[in-house]
Amino acid sequence: MQSALFSHTENPSQDRYAVQNPQLLRVALTGSDDVLARKGAMVAYQGLVDFDGEYQSSSQQRARAHTGEGLDLMRCSGQGTVYLANLAQYVHVLDVTSEGLTVDSNYVLALDSTLNTEVIAVDSQYGISGTGKYQLNINGHGKVALMTSGQPLMLQVTPEKYVNVDADAIVAWSSGLRVQMQAQTHSSGVWRRRGNTGEGWELSFLGQGFALVQPSEVLPPQNAQIGSGARAQFGVGQQGAYGQNQNNAWS
Repeated sequence: MQSALFSHTENPSQDRYAVQNPQLLRVALTGSDDVLARKGAMVAYQGLVDFDGEYQSSSQQRARAHTGEGLDLMRCSGQGTVYLANLAQYVHVLDVTSEGLTVDSNYVLALDSTLNTEVIAVDSQYGISGTGKYQLNINGHGKVALMTSGQPLMLQVTPEKYVNVDADAIVAWSSGLRVQMQAQTHSSGVWRRRGNTGEGWELSFLGQGFALVQPSEVLPPQNAQIGSGARAQFGVGQQGAYGQNQNNAWS
């Protein structure tokens, strides 16, 4: 049998986390270093690998119940190779250091089990379509794999150059940055986007660090709901960007 498909072979990289292709992550397990991955993200594996639901502490369960922010994870352990993906989103591997990383949990594909996660509040009294008033803070030392809809843009933030980002496009940022949320509108109704620009909420980042932006203002489609209403307005209902796929509705 011959086909161009046979050129898509395994990545020979010796790295623990390796991007097999832009939308597929390869993780090597050696038996002593578990990986926590998004539930259901495994597309293939080799070797003796076990998958188990990750336990959530009572404080994590309370935070999830009150804020809606948190991670649904499975623990991957053993010896072998695991391939992870989610809805063909682009995959990126970051090294988390003492600087820390703040991220929307919807964009986390996998992370080292040695990293710590905590739900934090963003400087806003509003819950909006993209980045809401709660986010996930990841700290410690290890690697985390993030997902974006399309190829992202990494913006450097310095004391001399602060950065403004559409709240629906931001993926992650350095935890040490100061964050302020504001509405770009002159209307008395702050919940209504400006009619002449289409722009709504934005985040302002000040300090020293980075902000990761994706070329999309649509929530990851794992949150899709077939129906109308506010969620459709932001691209995840039958009136939105993913509404043409109703027979395979990312349930």
